[in-house]
Amino acid sequence: MICPYCFTNNTIVIDSRESEEGESVRRRRKCEACSRRFTTYERVEGIDLKVVKKDGTKENFDREKIRRGLVKATWKRPVTLEQIEELINEVEKLLRTGESKEIKSWQIGNLVINRLKKIDKLGYLLFATVYRDFDDLEDFKQELSRIEEEL
Repeated sequence: MICPYCFTNNTIVIDSRESEEGESVRRRRKCEACSRRFTTYERVEGIDLKVVKKDGTKENFDREKIRRGLVKATWKRPVTLEQIEELINEVEKLLRTGESKEIKSWQIGNLVINRLKKIDKLGYLLFATVYRDFDDLEDFKQELSRIEEEL
């Protein structure tokens, strides 16, 4: 495994744990070159899911795209990487157990956004600005009003 800090491949596993659902293995690793620690997740490759984009093009499902969006939306928020990983696992599990192996991008977005709303309201709002293509401040205000009504 390549170290994300110094890019050497001289790392060791210092701890391994199976996830609660048994769907992945979390490994804590240490780089022997720079002594920094990082976490990796090992998953079984499942049935390939295809995502149908708004323009009709198709691409492979990519957990990393969801993770990047969530990390950006929850930057400096009280949301842990473990919570993000759990959210992604839950969404992926729902998608893989569904009837179709082609999923519309808006369906994935709805699954993610509804779960993020339960974890962090502000992170949800930040994610929604991109996912729902807010055009102006009025769109933001309307979404904020909806959140306030739910409280």
